[in-house]
Amino acid sequence: MEQFRLPKIAMPELPLPAAIREVLEEAERRLAHRPKLLRLFKNCFPNTLETTTKLLDDGTTFVITGDIPAMWLRDSVEQVIHYVPFAKDDADVRRIIGGLIKLHMRNIRIDPYANAFNELANDWHWNTDDKTDMSPWVWERKFELDSICFSMRLAFAYWKATGSADIFDADFKAAMRAAVDLWKTEQRHFERSPYRFERDNGIITDSLMNDGIGMPVNYTGMVWSGFRSSDDACEFHYNIPANMFAVVTLRQMREIAEFVFRDLSFEKEMARLELEIDYGIKLYGIYRHPEFGPIYAYETDGFGNYALLDDAGTPGLVSIPYLGYVGADDPVYRNTRRFALSKANPFYYEGKAAKGIGSPHTPPDYIWHMALSMQGLTAATAEEKLAMIAMLEATDADTGYMHEGFHADDPAAFTRKWFAWSNSLFSQLVYKAMQEGLLDA
Repeated sequence: MEQFRLPKIAMPELPLPAAIREVLEEAERRLAHRPKLLRLFKNCFPNTLETTTKLLDDGTTFVITGDIPAMWLRDSVEQVIHYVPFAKDDADVRRIIGGLIKLHMRNIRIDPYANAFNELANDWHWNTDDKTDMSPWVWERKFELDSICFSMRLAFAYWKATGSADIFDADFKAAMRAAVDLWKTEQRHFERSPYRFERDNGIITDSLMNDGIGMPVNYTGMVWSGFRSSDDACEFHYNIPANMFAVVTLRQMREIAEFVFRDLSFEKEMARLELEIDYGIKLYGIYRHPEFGPIYAYETDGFGNYALLDDAGTPGLVSIPYLGYVGADDPVYRNTRRFALSKANPFYYEGKAAKGIGSPHTPPDYIWHMALSMQGLTAATAEEKLAMIAMLEATDADTGYMHEGFHADDPAAFTRKWFAWSNSLFSQLVYKAMQEGLLDA
């Protein structure tokens, strides 16, 4: 077994678009009374553009995740999603995001099972001995249901923000077709799927059991996923937040099929798939908890087994309103949120410095900055939102940036010094609070 490692990549310097510079100037005025928060925002808001983004000669955009020289579909979307509102009036922002969408569609057609890609067909891989059907374009081939959902989420948001349908070409429709075919196949994983994944590195969550096919599941209508948004293997392969995300994505893709491509047959096909997945969530994805009442499970196998937890990554249970599946006032979501933000969640931690959700992907007692940002973005009250901003501000270990996980007692003990997704999600929260007037003096 050999794990491929590269030195830190020096991305070419990308001039900040005018709209992004204007946001930073606005922050200078509105956050002047909070100098540390201002510093964090000025570092984090442009971080994706300043350190991870490369404009390619073919008109596409390549966005690395930060300290890993590859582009995750999921991460790269969340790294730029906070720039989408500025795309309508800024041609440079449109070029960056439109180019990223085009590259995503190309990558989906190359391999819809893959989660991370190379800039070139250079045969670089996270692990050179993975037992799966690799391509020289693919950095890692962990099938995560949410990956393509994020790609479509960005495209839909871009369309709604700009009113421009320039991204919806034949390649885009082919990627939609590939996504639907994939999800229909993975509704019946054991009967129809060619996908296998094994990694012999001694880390059980990096590989699928049962000769790479995963543990048995029952048909539910939901879509099977090999891995979670943390890149860790699922325990029970129907991940409920990811299937919720697929339902929302199908609604968005249906709108594109109907109003852009005028393909009512394709729209009808997706409507049926959406109905099947949603029915499965409601029938199999709700657990009657003795303390919290009906809650959404994190995972199930359709045989009555459940993973009752929440993970800091998106999609997760706390992020359900952020994904758009139900609102924050949904009664089952409210129960679920209380569960996730309590010690009943095995990955919820409380310490001297902070309290919040971590992940099996990082050590025990490590809280994720992304979880705190998402808790703020989905908060029902201004008080909770401001409390999350204050906790984020106090736990950067005076680095000026967000991280992956940090110890609940000591923020100076953290993972991933350069993690652009975390910086972007924090920026999204602070900008939203700033626009709502919550951070004014």
